[in-house]
Amino acid sequence: MIKTKKIDIADVDQRLLFGQSGSFLRLIESQFDAQIVARGDCINLEGEEKEVKLLEALFDDLITHLRKNKELSERYVLYAISMVKQDGIGPFNDLQVGSIVTSIITRESIKPRTVGQKNYVEAIEKYDIVFSIGPAGTGKTYLGVAMAVSALKQKMVGRVILVRPAVEAGESLGFLPGDIRAKVDPYLRPVYDALHDMLSAEKIRKLMEMGVIEIVPLAFMRGRTLNNSFVLLDEAQNTTVAQMKMFLTRLGVNSKAVITGDITQIDLEDKKASGLVQIQKILEGVEGIEFIYLTEKDVVRHPLVQEIIKAYQRYEDHLKRNDE
Repeated sequence: MIKTKKIDIADVDQRLLFGQSGSFLRLIESQFDAQIVARGDCINLEGEEKEVKLLEALFDDLITHLRKNKELSERYVLYAISMVKQDGIGPFNDLQVGSIVTSIITRESIKPRTVGQKNYVEAIEKYDIVFSIGPAGTGKTYLGVAMAVSALKQKMVGRVILVRPAVEAGESLGFLPGDIRAKVDPYLRPVYDALHDMLSAEKIRKLMEMGVIEIVPLAFMRGRTLNNSFVLLDEAQNTTVAQMKMFLTRLGVNSKAVITGDITQIDLEDKKASGLVQIQKILEGVEGIEFIYLTEKDVVRHPLVQEIIKAYQRYEDHLKRNDE
């Protein structure tokens, strides 16, 4: 059944809504099987009833977002399209959350950009141990560091400890130049990068000298008890089962632990031995622990990253079917 719908955009900046040279409008047209005609102060939709309803929901979400934020990005348009196709409604209402911290570089608020990221942040607020599992670019590390910095600034904890396993991915640590610090620093660099987006270099240096912020390899955690701390274990897919147990049992009173990882990028020789893979079964049903699973829809990097992740997933699914 063919349906038509007219959307009033008289009070909307059409240059922002449609994108530079109409790029957003062309993007939307490529994703829906309906006619979209922008004329004057109206958008005219015509097509099958289901498609027109989805487009109506999409434009309603984009216009609401634009009125609230005075800007519209390609990233948001793409995310809104995927959510409308999945749920029939846009993400705007679900994304109304406050800022975690402010970037000292861009001066923009650091906050969840997708519903999955919002669920991740809310889980950290609610639970003492949170696992965030998902592909690259979904904000697992970045938002985890932001929540750690926020907890420190609000004096909810006295220390922030950022941890990564120094797993060799095609290169041997022994052949890298320098002392142990120089050898492991490259593995910790993504954590440093996130931290430097939220605190000045001088502030980080002082806090590290005072022991308020630590950035350490996982191997250095053995034997410690971490009280009044926010602890983030990044790249946890590269932990063994024993290392994961060691890390989780370091947690002391008034402490939180956030564990992040991508189980599709395991650098261990035996991928089935990953502590992050096994822990999902071991801790299943344990109260006070939350698992958050992010997907390609939560990727906030270049739009092509989503497509790359989906392509790899299709390829891996194909290999699994052939092996069965």
